[in-house]
Amino acid sequence: MAVSDECKLKFLELKAKRNYRFIVFKIDNQEVVVDKVGSPQESYDDFTASLPPDECRYAVFDFDFTTIENVQKSKIFFIAWSPDTSKVRHKMVYASSKDRFKRELDGIQFELQATDPSEMTMDIIKGRAI
Repeated sequence: MAVSDECKLKFLELKAKRNYRFIVFKIDNQEVVVDKVGSPQESYDDFTASLPPDECRYAVFDFDFTTIENVQKSKIFFIAWSPDTSKVRHKMVYASSKDRFKRELDGIQFELQATDPSEMTMDIIKGRAI
């Protein structure tokens, strides 16, 4: 499975320059490509709404939060979205390619696997990050 250079460049921009709130990736013709990007002003709800209800995707989300000590922090989440309603073949391709793709994105701090929106709520994200 190949990874397009655009995937790596967009991720570096999210990580270093904070140009995006999130990036959604899809597999197209045996290559991981950028599907959508979210501007820094977009919310977690915008991110979850950008994931198709019946197709697998990979995504990274830049989660900003304030610690108990009142310090601004940011954590980058990798989310493997594999809804129950997606085709079995797609689930297998995404599952078998996930680790290879994740290695291309240096700087991911947390990983989440979700088959349903209830498995990736904001409370779950906060619980992992804080």
